[in-house]
Amino acid sequence: MSDKTAVSTTDAPPPLPVFSQGVRKGNILQVSGQGSVDPASGEFVFTGDVKAQTTRVLQNIEAILKAGGGSLDDVVMLRVYLTKREDFAAMNEAYADFVTTRTPSGVLPSRTTVFTGLPLPEMLVEIDALAVLS
Repeated sequence: MSDKTAVSTTDAPPPLPVFSQGVRKGNILQVSGQGSVDPASGEFVFTGDVKAQTTRVLQNIEAILKAGGGSLDDVVMLRVYLTKREDFAAMNEAYADFVTTRTPSGVLPSRTTVFTGLPLPEMLVEIDALAVLS
């Protein structure tokens, strides 16, 4: 069995002290749920704009994937958590723009979308990723 290692980058927001940005074991890389935090400022950005938040969240995920030796094209599953059903179309538009341009294989990741409460009121969307690396 291969060792389990934490994946970390300054190009994504630092995690809370109770979890890692990502964890890699063998060729599996799990990226923790990301919010729309700007890594440079450490602040939530795009309050009230789910489309812009979705793009920032996916940029954070992409940075962690890169730090772990992968890319969005290696992702087999993305889980999206939204606070409001009304935000689905805007999130989906930003998601499609971002993900389709970064999957040159043409095989888009599987996805689940869940409507739920999130840890902070400014969070409209959170996304996590599971990647299988070559």
